[in-house]
Amino acid sequence: MHSAFDLHKPIAIGSDHAGYKYKEQLISFLEGKGLAFTDFGTDGPDSVDYPDFAHPVASAVEKGEASFGILICGSANGVAITANKHQGVRAAVCWGEELAQLARAHNNANIICIPARFVREGDAEKMLAHFITTEFEGGRHATRVGKIACS
Repeated sequence: MHSAFDLHKPIAIGSDHAGYKYKEQLISFLEGKGLAFTDFGTDGPDSVDYPDFAHPVASAVEKGEASFGILICGSANGVAITANKHQGVRAAVCWGEELAQLARAHNNANIICIPARFVREGDAEKMLAHFITTEFEGGRHATRVGKIACS
């Protein structure tokens, strides 16, 4: 699989209870592609707090320990809001293949956030495949992305 990311580093993945089932499916997808990953949890369907899993994924991306991140919760909003508190993280909520492509091509997103309650089974894998393989277009988009940081 051609990747827009450096896959010599693992992919960081995490979810809350609402995203647990899709997290496990995406782990199987990654394993099937022979891609290394670090699973930051959760480890079951019991209720948990999404920041406990979003922060470690975002930290791994922020520190360069992960090539990119995957976060899943019910709406994807909570994990995206949490992850975007980290410098250099651009976490994008995606519920379709075109959004995943645009998040990479136009926003240079480095964490895909998937809303488990609003995505059909099988679509998460398709979105992830597009996210992994889509290159950032740069150009006018690089200028815009360069204006995101507050510091």
